[in-house]
Amino acid sequence: MSEEPILRLATLADRPALETLLERSVRSLSRDHYSPGQIDAALKAIFGIDGTLIADGTYFAVLVGDQYAACGGWSRRRTLFGGDQAAGRSADLLDPATDAAKIRAFFVDPAFARRGIASLMMRAAEQAALAEGFTSLELMATLPGVPLYTALGFIATGTHDVHLADGSTIPFVPMRKQIG
Repeated sequence: MSEEPILRLATLADRPALETLLERSVRSLSRDHYSPGQIDAALKAIFGIDGTLIADGTYFAVLVGDQYAACGGWSRRRTLFGGDQAAGRSADLLDPATDAAKIRAFFVDPAFARRGIASLMMRAAEQAALAEGFTSLELMATLPGVPLYTALGFIATGTHDVHLADGSTIPFVPMRKQIG
């Protein structure tokens, strides 16, 4: 019998393990959607842990036994996506009356994919955002994440190409959802 996933707030001590999980997740789960070059460039420029989320107490780690299975969270800040290394970040606070809370940096270890762990994190993020007065959520989905987020009630609002340092682009899908 497998152990149940345990969701808790991430701490700075978790960060090295979460960064390893993130890279494993991106390299494995994105390979059918992005080229190896896009993945390498995006890991350098976009994908990463956002330390602000950990400091704000809005980022989760999910453990199954002693293994990190996933991480992800939400934000009351303006930045929509990208780790600490990403350009164009804003720490400005959102207004729950007019702004959507941001769903941020969901990554699942490939060994734990499709077991409901991302859904568990999303329920926790939605509940926390709702408790702070938000009535909508938005996120920037990777192509492999679109089916999950669609199943969780998010609606695509367009497409967004991020230009990478190597001259290539990587496509994302902005998505929104009403809550509450």
